[in-house]
Amino acid sequence: MTEFPEIPTQLYLISPLEVGGDFPARLDRALAAGKGVVTAFQFRVKGLSAHERQHEAAALAQPLQDICAEHDVAFIVNDDVALAKRLKADGVHLGQGDGDPKDAREELGNEAQIGVTCHASRHLAMEAGEAGADYVAFGAFFESSTKDKGDAERPTPEIIEFWSELFEIPLVAIGGITPENCGPLVAAGADFLAVSGAVWNGDEAAAVEAFAKAMQENAPKPTE
Repeated sequence: MTEFPEIPTQLYLISPLEVGGDFPARLDRALAAGKGVVTAFQFRVKGLSAHERQHEAAALAQPLQDICAEHDVAFIVNDDVALAKRLKADGVHLGQGDGDPKDAREELGNEAQIGVTCHASRHLAMEAGEAGADYVAFGAFFESSTKDKGDAERPTPEIIEFWSELFEIPLVAIGGITPENCGPLVAAGADFLAVSGAVWNGDEAAAVEAFAKAMQENAPKPTE
C-alpha cells in the first residue's frame, strides 16, 4: 500500500456498469493503491427494473459495500433513495430528475451524504445547497462515456473557483477526467474528482497512483 501526504483534492470513484465477476477484487486493489486518496465510491447500475434494483442490485452491492467499509471509503448509491435505504448506504447521489434532497434526507437520516448533479449551473448548485445537499457536482468537464447527458453548456474551471470562494459545501468535478487533464480542476479548488473509465479501463492501482501524483502536483498553493 502506498501512502500519500494529505492532498486537498480526493478521488470519488464511480463504478462501471458491470460490477460482478472480478470487479470486487479490482475495487479492493484500487482502494488499497493509495491510502487516503479515494474517499468515496458510487455504486451505479442501469437498465434494471425497480424489482431487480432492489434484489439483484442489492446482491451485487453487498461485497462492494464491505470492501468500502474495510478501507473507510463512503459507499454512495446512484439515483436510488430506496436502494440506498435498503443497503444502509452512506449516502445517495441524485440527478436533476431523481428527487428532492429534502425528501432523501427524510428517508435516509441526518448522517447520510446527499449529492446533487448540477451540470454547469450555479443556480442549480445554490438550490441544492439550500435544500440541504452535502455536496454539489459540476460536469461533464470533458467528453465522457459515463456522463453523456448532452449538457448544452460544458463547465469550466472558473465555476470551481466561483463556488469554492463563496461556499463551504464541497464540490465534485465529473466527466472525462484523467490524470493528464485534471490539473486545472485541481488547481481551481475542486474538492473531489469523480472518475470512472480513467480507472477501470486499465490498471486500476496504477491509475489511482497517477491521479494522486497529478493532484499533489496541481494542488493550490496556500495563500499567505
